[in-house]
Amino acid sequence: MLVACGAPQADAPRIRERVRAGVDWAALLTLAEGHGMVPLLAKRLGDAAEAEIPAEARRILHDQRRSQAFFALAMDAELFRVCGRLEAAGLEAAVVKGPALAVQAFGDPGLRQYSDLDIVLRHRDVLRAAAVMREAGFDAKVSLEAAAAGRIPGQFLFTRAETRIVVELHTERTLRYFPRALALDGVLARRVRVKFDGHEAAAVSPADSLVMICVHGSKHLWQRLMWIADVAALVARQQSLGALDWPRALATARETGAGRMLRLGLRLAMDEFDTRIPKDIAAAVRGDAAGRLAASVMSRLPNGENGRITVAERAAFRMRMCGGPLRSPAYLLRLAFAPTEDDWGEATAGWGSRWLEAVRRPARLARKYGGARQGAPSAAGAPEENKKARA
Repeated sequence: MLVACGAPQADAPRIRERVRAGVDWAALLTLAEGHGMVPLLAKRLGDAAEAEIPAEARRILHDQRRSQAFFALAMDAELFRVCGRLEAAGLEAAVVKGPALAVQAFGDPGLRQYSDLDIVLRHRDVLRAAAVMREAGFDAKVSLEAAAAGRIPGQFLFTRAETRIVVELHTERTLRYFPRALALDGVLARRVRVKFDGHEAAAVSPADSLVMICVHGSKHLWQRLMWIADVAALVARQQSLGALDWPRALATARETGAGRMLRLGLRLAMDEFDTRIPKDIAAAVRGDAAGRLAASVMSRLPNGENGRITVAERAAFRMRMCGGPLRSPAYLLRLAFAPTEDDWGEATAGWGSRWLEAVRRPARLARKYGGARQGAPSAAGAPEENKKARA
């Protein structure tokens, strides 16, 4: 049912047939929440079989969709406020994922489940952006003194106490799950204006967004159906609008070493949602080793984040996503030994202390996550994986 409701072109007769065949509504609603699919499930079920949904399930779906709509409106208002302040300060930035992706992929900011706002900007601008965020009433959750000293967190996270809204600033140096650094000069030069709720915001282009969400899904081992649905919907909608620059998407993936991550995301979208892509690209996707990775993802997907993946399995998966006998070990070692905020000592600590943090990091992560559930990070991952992946 989740697959049927998550398809870019929902098959209403198929959905009605499944409803009539009988649905374990409690299980379906739990699965939808776990996979980030509640807004799509509520929308597609309502359109296809509103009258045939039991009253209690219909009430829950209506309540959840209404809550998501109110939440999205509040987040959108904050997004416009923050982006306006960054722009007024002369800082180039772009929205990624969140409501911008919801519009680019689904045409509606309320049809995608997310919990924070993500903005990308150049690393050299992040301290100026932090000052703007403080002036806007946000508190920094990462030591800016440490950042000024050259330390790199998983993301620069800001919150407002009165709203509990979270804004994350990402730079080419915090986007560590790209095998090679993403050239943000090009990404920002290719920004597009996305309109929703009567306003516009600068967002990453559909081509760059496609690569970024495939890297994000790969970072989290594609544990949620939502991320695959994002890829399928973004490709389908932007192709129909003639706005998906495939050569640019392939170039961005090639430049960052994320080719296999892109092919894996496309393969999952093709297999799960029958996504149509250009024949030459589809042939490359089907001829790539990403097919075996996709099979591994699909075998675990029904369990969502409640299954188990060992540290060794996670490490092997990350290496296979990177590809290449030299690049893969280097990628894994960088993720395992590059300290983030969970590993930092004192902000003023010298380089000797930083080397010690790097050496201790794998052991700390292995102790913390060695017996973890599927949703937890491994020694090959970074501690930011432990934060909500809802965005």
